[in-house]
Amino acid sequence: VQLQASGGGLVQAGGALRLSCAASGRPFKDYSMAWFRQAPGKEREFVAAISRTGSNTIYTDSVEGRATISRDNAKNTVALQMNSLKPEDTAAYYCAAKRTIVTYLPRDGYDYWGQGTQVTVSS
Repeated sequence: VQLQASGGGLVQAGGALRLSCAASGRPFKDYSMAWFRQAPGKEREFVAAISRTGSNTIYTDSVEGRATISRDNAKNTVALQMNSLKPEDTAAYYCAAKRTIVTYLPRDGYDYWGQGTQVTVSS
């Protein structure tokens, strides 16, 4: 599956951004989808994931309550709405896909990755 992320940009602290990821090449509904991020000098970290049907979501603690992951299986897209952005949210954000059973929602082990989209939050 090929993934194309978009929606990053420069925003002031307290602002919001909506990241989007378009998938192609495989049945999108067969994949759990996730967002990861990597800040300069740091390891890539898990941000959020959504199950194949969209019924289950999980978030890392640092974005819980500020982020919402969603998907549209008819349009083969997954989105990450980030609100109340903080300077520590500054990073390159990557969407990822993993073929899973319906009920499985992992935080790691994703097989397919899109290119990053940069989010910069100014203080």
